[in-house]
Formats: sequence, C-alpha cells, structure tokens
Amino acid sequence: MDTSKTIAVLGAGIAGLAFATLAHRAGHAVTVFDQFDRPAPVGSGLMLQTTGLAVLNTLGLAQKTLLLTSPIKRLHGETAGSGRTVLDVRFTALRKSLGAEGIQRGTLFDLLLEAAKSRGIDLQTGSNVTACDETAGTILLADGTIYGPYDLVVDALGVNSPLVPAPGKTLPYGALWATIPWPKGAPFAIDALEQRYQGAHKMAGVMPSGQASGGGPVSATYFWSIRNDAEADWRASGLDTWKREALALWPETECLLDGVTTHNQLTFARYRHRTTRRISQDKLVHIGDSWHAASPQLGQGANMALLDAYALNLALEQSGGDVPKALRRFVQFRATHVRLYQTMSFLFTPVYQSDSHILPWLRDGLAATLSRIPPAPQFLAAMVSGALLSPLKKLGLRPLDV
Repeated sequence: MDTSKTIAVLGAGIAGLAFATLAHRAGHAVTVFDQFDRPAPVGSGLMLQTTGLAVLNTLGLAQKTLLLTSPIKRLHGETAGSGRTVLDVRFTALRKSLGAEGIQRGTLFDLLLEAAKSRGIDLQTGSNVTACDETAGTILLADGTIYGPYDLVVDALGVNSPLVPAPGKTLPYGALWATIPWPKGAPFAIDALEQRYQGAHKMAGVMPSGQASGGGPVSATYFWSIRNDAEADWRASGLDTWKREALALWPETECLLDGVTTHNQLTFARYRHRTTRRISQDKLVHIGDSWHAASPQLGQGANMALLDAYALNLALEQSGGDVPKALRRFVQFRATHVRLYQTMSFLFTPVYQSDSHILPWLRDGLAATLSRIPPAPQFLAAMVSGALLSPLKKLGLRPLDV
C-alpha cells in the first residue's frame, strides 16, 4: 500500500527544513513555501543540546555540525560588582559526557537548507502564506494564489504565523544580539555561557558560538537585555552612551564592544510567550514556534523545533498513511514535554528579565544557595539540556553526547 503523502511545509526555518528533509526522505512529496525571496535565519547564536543533536544525527548532519560548533560545559552567572555566583549549571552534574554546543543560527540554518536542497525538495520562495483551509488542505498566498489540496499542511511559520491566534502579550523585555569574532586573550571561558546581572532589569551574556565556516575564526555571541520600549531611545542615542552602561555592568566585555561601531551590528529581538491550544485541525498541524513560542531563557527553541520535526515524521511513519491518526500520535509524542518547558520558561523569565525587585532578591539569595544542594545540580542540568521527561526515549532516539 502506498502511504506517501503530498505535504506543504510553510516556513523555511529550523523546524520546517528539518521536517521537510525527513519527510522527503521517507517518500513523501514535499513542497516548502517561504515568504522571502531567499530564505534566511533570524537571530544570533544558540545552544544545541543533546536533544537537537540527536535529531541532526538522524539527518546525517551531526558530524558536519560539530565541526562548526563550540563545546559548552557550563552556564555561569554573577551579580555585577559583588561577583556573587547566582547561576552555576554544569552539564556533567547529570552525566559526565553531557554538554551543549554553541553555534551561529545562520550556520545551523545553512546546514539544514543545504540538506533540503540536496534532496531536490521543491522550495517556493517569495510565497507569503496568509490562510489555510485545514479541511480541504489548501493554502492561500497574499497575491491570491491558492495551492493544494495537500494531504497535510505543516505550519512552521514561527511566532508570527497568521494561522494561529496572535500572542496575547509581548514580553516586556527583549534583547540586543551581536555576533563578534572571539577576541584573542578574551577573559571569558571558551566552554561556558557567562552572564552578568544587576537585579532583573540589566543582564548581559557572552557565549562561544562556533565558526561560520570550516577553519574560520571562533565567534562570540553577545547579548544585552533591554526593555522593548527603550529600543527607540537606544537607537536615537550614540553608541557611547550605551557602551558606558554596558561596561559599567561588565567591564571585561570592552574587548567585545570595541568591535561594535554601529547600531546595525546589533539585532533587536522581541519575545512572545504563546502556546497554541489547537495543535492540529484536520489536515493542518503547527510545529516549532507556531505551536510554542517562549523567551530564550532556557535555550530550548531550536532543540524543541528539531524534536517536533522528528516526532511528526515518526508519527506519519507509524500511522501507515492515516493523517488524523498521525497527528494524534504526534501530539502524544510532544505535548507533555512542550507543556513542561513552556511552564518553566514562563516562570523563569521574570527572574532574569523584569522590573521586579523581589524576584532577583530571591534568586540571588535563596535560590542561589539551594541550587548547590543535591539533587538541584542534577535537576538544573537536566532542565537546561532539555532532558526532563526523557523526550528522546519517547521517540526511540539515543542521545548524542559530545
């Protein structure tokens, strides 16, 4: 019996490209629609966890990826001035071989796009999807063109997808991101994501984020927390004003900020928290940020997207061509894990990005002390690595420890 399906994947991001490649390899007829004339990544560096790496391994991309990443063994945060450690997550507390990998988002995107193109997947660029008839399996573009019907439409359009309700509220804090060559003799750990805090209203971070190409220089991802309503003032003022504030928080970052000479070198990102209630309807399913958008505090976005992509393809494979059955199975694979991490992200974000005075006081005092008492170190390592609830075991995947 022929179980192959016609599938429209909306959005050529991490979730969309990963699923498209897996589904095409499984024998499905896949078309990817993207609104840009040339698909491109949005954002700066990210952390690949053992969960995301396991999915990349099934795509045959793990070894290529690891040649372009920077190993991360620890997350470490201190209060400005006093130098009090309030965040110390060591992956080895959970398992000796466990770690994460810092990578530029553009590098990961290029690897996934190359994998999709190498299979000859039909990529329809300049296609701005505005609506979907989930019963008929058709999609409508902004220019009035209708495509379909398809057996399955996969919404991987991200947090701003027009196919799901808009997030009720944008989180008050976003971040400025920059990718900068790692300075020679930089006073930062080459295997850690480091942060500095002043309360919860000021935060800066530095993370090694690998190479853009083989043999290229190692990069650093720098980020600065900023209120959304302060972005316009930041752009209107000179960089020197902002640099003085940033260096007052973390003087050692001067070697990084010296290379920032224009506002355009920093990308401003707003964050939204939204979990779509109806994950699937008839022939339509939402994956990645279309389903579950959150702040990057737990660093799970790309990894969750990769897990969604693999789980959806696996559900199709196990359902013998029965799309409704496949979508029910997909939800069973992923809903509990997604719900847990959405809840934790919602709770943790104000501790590090908010105007609260009480939350950072509790963080710096009570939480910092308790986090050192077993089993807290093991729990924190499991949480940050995405391993809580064993999502890989549920999908029949083995962790790829590095």
